[in-house]
Parts: sequence; structure tokens; C-alpha cells
Amino acid sequence: MNGDRFEFLAKKLDALRDIDAYRKLVPRDHGDGFLIERDGRRLINFGSNDYLGLSSSCEKSPDPLFSGAGASALVSGFTNLHDQLCRDLAELEQTKAAVVFPSGYAACSGTVSTLAEEGDLLLTDSLNHASLIDGGRLSRATRYTYPHCNAEAVRKLLVRNRHNHSRAWIVTDGVFGMDGDVAPLETLCDLADQFDAHLVVDEAHATGVLGIDGSGCCAELGVKSRVAIRIGTMSKAIGSHGGFVVGPQVVIDYLINRCRPLIFSTAGSPMTISAAIAAVKLIRDEPQRRANVRSLAEHLRTRLQKRFPATVSPSDVRGVPIVPLIIGANEDALRIASQLNRDGFFVPAIRPPTVPKGTARLRISVTSNHSLETVEALLEKLFIAGI
Repeated sequence: MNGDRFEFLAKKLDALRDIDAYRKLVPRDHGDGFLIERDGRRLINFGSNDYLGLSSSCEKSPDPLFSGAGASALVSGFTNLHDQLCRDLAELEQTKAAVVFPSGYAACSGTVSTLAEEGDLLLTDSLNHASLIDGGRLSRATRYTYPHCNAEAVRKLLVRNRHNHSRAWIVTDGVFGMDGDVAPLETLCDLADQFDAHLVVDEAHATGVLGIDGSGCCAELGVKSRVAIRIGTMSKAIGSHGGFVVGPQVVIDYLINRCRPLIFSTAGSPMTISAAIAAVKLIRDEPQRRANVRSLAEHLRTRLQKRFPATVSPSDVRGVPIVPLIIGANEDALRIASQLNRDGFFVPAIRPPTVPKGTARLRISVTSNHSLETVEALLEKLFIAGI
């Protein structure tokens, strides 16, 4: 079904094939940088940007994992490690294909700006991550920003505007990074079906934490099979660096051929790719990690809500590890963060323009490295501060 919905992308890819402009990622082993291996053959490498030979210099490190990619993925930077990570991510997300970006920001901005084109309608949540917002600005689509998590506003925008546009895109974070709340994905899926729109979800803060398999918010809310295009990052729960997009093969092929932040960026280093591969395996093999962080986060949120009900909003999904404590004034947020620092706790004060004016906050992020004792110790200091 998803393949049929993206037939317009398949036609564009066919047009590239007709003029011999179609490209695909070919994994290559870098070896010593001077030689690369492809299909069992050793080739002298004249495709790298490693001008001083430092990418694979033994003087820098004898470990090949500490080398650089040397070039963009479509030139010679895509290795067997990159290919393995793509396959692992597609398996985790239960999609046909995946592609890896040099950063989560590039994955979000590049995907939105590439897929949403002139003549399209693009609807984005007002509190989406800056990378999604910037991707919309770079696209030539007609853009509307809807009030945060307001599915009724999305419906009204579609009623009013859908018929004037070739295609429609709804773009949203799954878990919102500054509020810790969750998008109404089931309702957005219903609207996408009703109005023949494409829903794109950024799973950055949900990958590895939510869902019975750790694949994210869409799995947690039971809409994984209904959201064809999902974006993620390797820099949060995966603990490495980079971004990724998973989806139907035709969508991934289109991004490989048309997405500028992917085409014109050096591929991620083998070290970060290898670390991500190991982490994705741990997400599968050690579910107790996400069970622990979700339990701690829910405990923290519940305790804070009882003490400061006006400043801690409930989450629609239990165990989201982002727990914001809304303070209001910038100076008050900075004062309390400074006091916590003196008490031995780092809790960042988030202020405008990252969050709306008048909503400066302490953004508490719970991890599996914390314990119930450390969470209780933090709560004690927050209760003493009194907010």
C-alpha cells in the first residue's frame, strides 16, 4: 500500500534512470585509505577527500574504526558498516529500507525539504524541532503551522486547503523535546487517510525508549504500520552520532538521489557507525534498560505533579524520559538551576527562544544510568527550592 502511495517518487526516479543520473549507495571497505575494496576487488582510491591521508593514518590511531569516512556516502564514504547499520535500523523499525545521515538535524531538515515540493501543502506542529521547521522553510510547499498537538486545527486546515494542492504532508515530532508530551498520532493518521496526506514523524526522543521493541512512539501508540516515513537520531538513546530515515524503498531511494544534506555531506565516521550498530543490538537484547528509564521517569513525573501540579504537565504516554518543570521567568529558572548545580545536580535551564516567552523551565532528562536513590535526591532538592 505504501509503495502505491509513493508512485510519484518512483516516476521521478525512473526519469533519472532514463538520463543515467540515478544513484545508489555502494558499500566499500576503506582498508588503508589508499586502497578500497569493492566486490572482492582492491582498487586504488582516487575518490576520497582525505587529502593529507590523515583519515586512516596509523600515526593517529592503528584502529581502523578511528578513521574518517573520507567522502560523501555517494562517492566513497559509504562502507559495509554503514550498510549494516541501515539494515539493522530497517529491521528495528520493520520497514523496507533505511538511510543514514551525518546528523539528526540533517535527516529532519533534508527529508522535509526534499519531499515537500512546490504545489504541495505542508502542515507542521508549532513546537516541532527547529530542524523540521527549517526543512519546511527550505521547501517550496505552501506551509501552515498548527497549534501544538491540535488535531482539530489540522483537520480544518486540510478541509480548507487540501483541494488546492497536489499532495499534503503532516509533519510532527513524536515526543516533543522541551515538553515531554506526545503527538496525537492515531488521530493524525486518521486525518492523513481521510485527506490523502502523508504523515512524517520525528522519533528522535522516542527511539530506544518507547514501544515494546524500542522502535519509538509510533510503535507505542500502535500506528507503526500507518506511518510510512519516520525519522530518528543516533545521538540520543542510541548514544552515538548521526541521523536516519526509515520507510518504503522508493522513499529512501528518492532521498539518496535528491536530498542535498545527504548528498553533499561527508558520511559518518566508521567509529560512530560502529557504536550505533552495537547500540541498536543492545536496544533489542536489553529491554530492561528502557523499562528502567521509563519507571524512573514516571516516578519523577508523578512526584512532581503532586507537589507542583501547575508546573508539570501530565504525559499521554507513561514513562517519557523528558520531564519539564515550568518556572516562568528566565531569572528564576537560572537561579534554581544554579542552586541545583551547587547541590551537585546538573539540570539545564531552558529559556526563550528555545521555548515560548514566559515558559522558562528546568528540563529534567532521566536516563537508565540514574537510580531511584538519585531521583529521590533530586526531588528533595527541588522540594527545598520550592519553585
